[in-house]
Amino acid sequence: MPDWLVLTKYLTQGKPPRHREGVKTIRSEVRESDAPSQGEVPGLNSRALADVRYIRQTMERAGVFTAVPGAGGIGMGVVGFAAAVVASRQNSFEAWLLTWLAAAAIAVCLGLVTMLRKARRADLALARGPGLRFALSLVPPLLAGGALTAALYRTGQIQLLPGTWLVLYGAATITGGAFSVRVVPVMGACFMLLGVAALFAPQGLGDWFLAAGFGALQIVFGVIIMRKHGG
Repeated sequence: MPDWLVLTKYLTQGKPPRHREGVKTIRSEVRESDAPSQGEVPGLNSRALADVRYIRQTMERAGVFTAVPGAGGIGMGVVGFAAAVVASRQNSFEAWLLTWLAAAAIAVCLGLVTMLRKARRADLALARGPGLRFALSLVPPLLAGGALTAALYRTGQIQLLPGTWLVLYGAATITGGAFSVRVVPVMGACFMLLGVAALFAPQGLGDWFLAAGFGALQIVFGVIIMRKHGG
């Protein structure tokens, strides 16, 4: 019987609620039976922590694109070093430009292939979720770099190309890295700083800056990504 009904009956009839103690006894027994025993608490806690950890990992996986390839970055860095050596030996600007454009095409293909392999191993989709957001953030600055390359070539301001490439590649890496692991936007910031230095450096040092960026930085950060983020 509810307490309010017992109290009402007591006030109207003037009789003490005889079963009040019984009510308290039953309620105490229910509370004790509902409470977990001391041996059950650790198991419940560990299971709850495991569930929370699983949920957190699932959310992180859903919100972060982790298929940026470290091995691909190392390969792209090797291509960058080779391109710097070959381009520095060219006698014309057209041959120099074609060397770097060919190296960029090879590096892009290498990066895409290694990214697809890593995404497949991790069971990540590139056409939706974080993969799609990563691509949509990465591509526009790269397209801007292509447009500026054509414009600078047309106006004859070829000395600005190395710095422009480095700055815009860094911008692409930062914007794409907003949906990836933390080391990716850090790499982009390093590219941008190197590009700014190249824009204000004396002429004739373009290949050195490009080798430092598309060669050394790619390899260094590729090793970091490969070791800390699964290849």
